[in-house]
Amino acid sequence: MAETLRVAVVGVGNLGKHHARIYAGLPGVELAGVVDTDARAAEKIAWRLGTTAYRSLREIPGGLDAVSVVVPTQAHRQVALEAFGLGAHVLLEKPIALDMSEADDIIDAAHRGNLVLQIGHIERFNPAIVALRKILTRVGFIEVHRLAPYRREGTEVGVVLDLMIHDIDIILNIVSSPLAEIQAVGIPVLSGNEDIANARLRFENGCIANVTASRISFEKVRKIRVFQSNAYLSLDYQNQEGMIYRKEDGRIVREKLPLEKEEPLKLEISSFLECVRASRQPLVPGEHGRQALRIASEITRLCRENPLYRAAFEEQRGMPPVGPGGVR
Repeated sequence: MAETLRVAVVGVGNLGKHHARIYAGLPGVELAGVVDTDARAAEKIAWRLGTTAYRSLREIPGGLDAVSVVVPTQAHRQVALEAFGLGAHVLLEKPIALDMSEADDIIDAAHRGNLVLQIGHIERFNPAIVALRKILTRVGFIEVHRLAPYRREGTEVGVVLDLMIHDIDIILNIVSSPLAEIQAVGIPVLSGNEDIANARLRFENGCIANVTASRISFEKVRKIRVFQSNAYLSLDYQNQEGMIYRKEDGRIVREKLPLEKEEPLKLEISSFLECVRASRQPLVPGEHGRQALRIASEITRLCRENPLYRAAFEEQRGMPPVGPGGVR
């Protein structure tokens, strides 16, 4: 592989523009182009970063080593398969796809081409989570709150696939036990899908995780609390801060979790490029993205089967709920 990696970003909206910014600033990387259905947005980002805007990946001359796919979920399969068809490795934003069938198509295509597929579960690279994993023993209870102000971007899926899936991935990664039971409730408030949801995950080893996600909050909160036999750990994803509470000589002592702050997206992209250079399995392979999607899809199903969902939707919209891909 060439010493300088030629990369492109498809989708330069709220998140994609940061993918492009980071690639443009990394040594040994050439941002060969950006692609977006909004030509003006693509041209604006391209001008700012000294690259070229295109309407499709196939228009970019000279070949590509890697592509970041940061488009709406319903387009993940199409764009990822196009990138694989060009022989490019892919960093695909979460969720991996709309459904399991599409996820399987994406994973199979990566395997057939012997190409790296990394799913953008960015919290795996958050310094707070990296530090947490070093001190975990036997996790007994997890409490998560992920709250965000409302925005139209991402509402093609419900809040479970939009936001909660981040925490589902983290929980599955830190609890070393199969999932035994899921309970969930969620309701639509402003969009055609659930905008607030709560799930209770029970694992075979007895661990319980209680997860709340909302995209109708006035404040932005991303916090996880983990309880184990010898400690209680409280982490703030957003501010990359953490506290450890331990029992010592019959009293509770508190100390800061030692960590070095860094931009998680930059860490994620740098890790992806290292895997591309070394032909190495990424930290979050397609199979992990598929696992998180499977659990998130089940939580979504339980939310929508709950009579509260139907009643809330009929009260707010007076029409049937929006299904995957925006189909009523």
